[in-house]
Amino acid sequence: MLELLRKHARFFLGATLAGVALRLLWVAYFPAVVDDSRVYADIAGNWLHHGVYGITDSGQVTPTLSRLPGYPAFLAAIFAIFGTNNFHAVLLIQMLFDIATCFLIADLARRLFSDRAARAAFLLAALCPFLANYAAAALTETLEIFFTTLALNLAIHGLECFRDSANFESRAVRLWLACGLSVGACILLRPDGGILYGAVGAYLFMLLVRRLSAARSAESSLSRLRPIFAAGLLLTLGSFAPLIPWTLRNLHTLHQFQPLAPRYATESDETVMTGFNRWTKTWIADYTSVQEIYWRVPGDAIDLSRLPRRAFDSAEQRQQTAQLFADYNQDHEITPEIDAGLAGLAATRIHSNPLRYYVWLPALRITDMWLRPRTDMLPSDPRWWEFDDEPVWLIVSMTLLLINLAYVAAAAVALLRSRAIFGIGLFVLFLTLRSLFLGTLENPEPRYTLECYPIVILAAASLLIVRSNRAKRKLA
Repeated sequence: MLELLRKHARFFLGATLAGVALRLLWVAYFPAVVDDSRVYADIAGNWLHHGVYGITDSGQVTPTLSRLPGYPAFLAAIFAIFGTNNFHAVLLIQMLFDIATCFLIADLARRLFSDRAARAAFLLAALCPFLANYAAAALTETLEIFFTTLALNLAIHGLECFRDSANFESRAVRLWLACGLSVGACILLRPDGGILYGAVGAYLFMLLVRRLSAARSAESSLSRLRPIFAAGLLLTLGSFAPLIPWTLRNLHTLHQFQPLAPRYATESDETVMTGFNRWTKTWIADYTSVQEIYWRVPGDAIDLSRLPRRAFDSAEQRQQTAQLFADYNQDHEITPEIDAGLAGLAATRIHSNPLRYYVWLPALRITDMWLRPRTDMLPSDPRWWEFDDEPVWLIVSMTLLLINLAYVAAAAVALLRSRAIFGIGLFVLFLTLRSLFLGTLENPEPRYTLECYPIVILAAASLLIVRSNRAKRKLA
C-alpha cells in the first residue's frame, strides 16, 4: 500500500483533502449530539472523574451495564486530553478514523483487484456522504466501521497465508490474532459486532469442510486443516478475551452474568416493555415509524393516525389498539396492564398471519434500511415520499436517495458477477448475516447497515476498473 501511495501521491493527497473537507462540512454544519451521545458521555465522565462506570441518577453516580465500555472508553480518553464533554474534539478525531477507514478499503481493493481499483475505492469512500455524515455524529458508527474494515482486511491477509502452510506460524498467527482483536473491538462498541465473528468463523468452517472433502489421506487432511483450526482458535481468543474484564466487573459490581449488554440497553432495575416491543414488530417496516412511534414510547403522546393500515387486521383490533393508547396517553407510561394488552394483540396478529411476522415484515425492514435516503442525522422530513418538505431538504433527500441507490446497485451487480474473486464468500456471508439480523429488530435504522458499506464500496469500485488477474484468484 505504501508503494501505491508513493506512486500516486498527488491522487491520494487530493482525494484525502476532499474527504477531509467533506467531513469538516458535516462537523461544522450538521454535528449530531443525540440522547445516546449524552448517555455515553455521562458514563465516560463518571468513569474518568469518579472511577465508576455508571450513569448519573438524581445527582448520584450509579453503576451501569446498559452500554458496553468501548465507546465510553474512547470518549473518556478524549475528555481526559481535551476536556469533559468536548464533543467537537470527539467529532474531529472520529473524522481521522473515518479517513483511515478509506485507506483500509483501498488496501482491500488493491489486494483483491488492482491498484486502479484501490484508487477508485478510496475515492468512493472518501467522498461517501454516509460515512462522512456519521463521522460528525457522537455515536459508535465510525469506530465500528473502522474496526469492521480492519478485521476484514486482516482476515483477507490471513486467508492468503493458507496458500503456503509453511509460512503460517511466522505470519498468520499475528494476523489472525489481530483480526480477532479487531472483532473484539467491534463487540466492545456494540453487541451486534459479534455478527462479524460469526461471518469469519462460518467462512473458516466452509474452508475446513472443503479441504476435508478434498483430502486424499488422513495425513494430508491433518496438515491442510491445521492452519484453519489455528486461525479459528486465534480468532476466537482475540474476539472474546477483551470481554472478560467487562464480564467479571458485572459479576463483581452488579452480581449479574452479562458478557455483552442487555438487549434493549436497559438498567438492571428497568422494566422491559416486552408486549409493546412484540406488538411493534407485527407491523413496523420503516424508519419513519421508529421516529413517530417507537422512540416516543414511553414519555410522549402517541397519535394513532400515524400508525399504518397494516397495524390493524380488523375494526375490532383498531378499537382495542385505540383504547390501549388512550390509556397510555393519560400518563405517557406503558403500565403492566397496557403491556399485557399489547402482548395479546401481538399474539393474535402473529397467529393469524405468521408469514407476515417472520418473513414479509423482516424483509421490508431490511429493504428499508438499505434503500432509504439516509437522512436520519439531518433535519429532513422522514416522510420524503410525500414531497411536502422544504424544497432544499427535499432536494437533499432525493440526492442522497439516488447516491445510496447508485452505491448499492453497483455493489449488487458486482457481487453477482464476482464468484471467482478471492474471499468473496466472506463478504457475502457478512452482508447476509448482518441483514438477516437487522430484519429482527423493532427499530429499522438505516445506520445499522453502515458496517456493510466498506464491502459495498469495495464491490462498487470493482465495476469502475478493468479487472486484473488477481480478481480471478481462487483459494487453494
